[in-house]
Amino acid sequence: MTLLAETPATPQPKERAGSDFAQLSRRINDAGLMNRRPAYYVIRFALVTAVFIGGWVAFAFIGNSWFQMITAVFMALLSTQVAFLGHDLAHRQVIRSRSTSEKLGWFTGNLANGMGYGWWNDKHNRHHANPNHEEHDPDVSPGLFVWSKRQAGFAQGISTWFGKYQAQLFFPILTLEGLNLNVSGIKSVAKPGLKHRGWEALFLAVHWAAYLGALFIVLSPGKAVVFLLVHKAVWGVYMGSVFAPNHKGMPTLVGETELDFLRKQVLTSRNVKGGWFTNFALGGLNYQIEHHLFPAMPSVNLNRAQPIVEQFCKEKGIDYHATGLIQSWREVLAGLHAHGEPLRNPEPAKA
Repeated sequence: MTLLAETPATPQPKERAGSDFAQLSRRINDAGLMNRRPAYYVIRFALVTAVFIGGWVAFAFIGNSWFQMITAVFMALLSTQVAFLGHDLAHRQVIRSRSTSEKLGWFTGNLANGMGYGWWNDKHNRHHANPNHEEHDPDVSPGLFVWSKRQAGFAQGISTWFGKYQAQLFFPILTLEGLNLNVSGIKSVAKPGLKHRGWEALFLAVHWAAYLGALFIVLSPGKAVVFLLVHKAVWGVYMGSVFAPNHKGMPTLVGETELDFLRKQVLTSRNVKGGWFTNFALGGLNYQIEHHLFPAMPSVNLNRAQPIVEQFCKEKGIDYHATGLIQSWREVLAGLHAHGEPLRNPEPAKA
């Protein structure tokens, strides 16, 4: 069966023609939007790398000062831009070679951000294969948050309390997301099974030795701890603010679904409208619908693909949801609040 959760009105597709995505793909390919953009990525990688190195050089020159908390915020914002590059590498938007992309991912993920690239890549691929599917997408697995009223029905432990107020607690809890990514990366290399486990562990070890060494050599212990907390908190909020609008508050699926690839990706995704600054701040992921349909498309081409995809969806009668950034956050929070309703007002037990 297919379950579309209680969300903004989404009509059921009338006909799931298997050729629909092929038709759209031809339009996209005819526009040349799947072509690689090597010059763009060379410039983007060079700029981000230069600013990243420059940020830590500035950190060393500023020295033991509370002004370093500004540096912590700046480096958190930059850490997210580095993560965007790792995301593009994972989808082989930058280089066709899986092996080369993976090795470069160790630099953007493990070395630069202390985030396990292999663990995250596996998780992200499962998300792309089944977006918002409660049984297959790890991003909507029940845990601290409940992502549907169905999940609220079998919530246990702290989730039964947290779920009641999850809309109010969502952004505050994002301050821990950066540390959560770091801990998950460490856990991924602490147990057997991860591909290239040794290399990933080495890059993570170098990251933490350099990162903590720099903090505690340049700063007093108190300032070092505060710097770490500010850096990770801002990074977590930034990452969460970018990724949450993509799917949270959109329909979720359970069980077997009759939706074809095109509809499964479009109906569970949300675009965020905006200009060049939105594109930059969200790393191109504001074109989430286009990205999910064509994950190997260079992110710089997504804005050109957007009107083609929207027009095609209009022709096929497929709901294409796009809204502004602030409204997207409102929809995320509204969805969380609605999903927690069964926990706030449980039905009385039947005699």
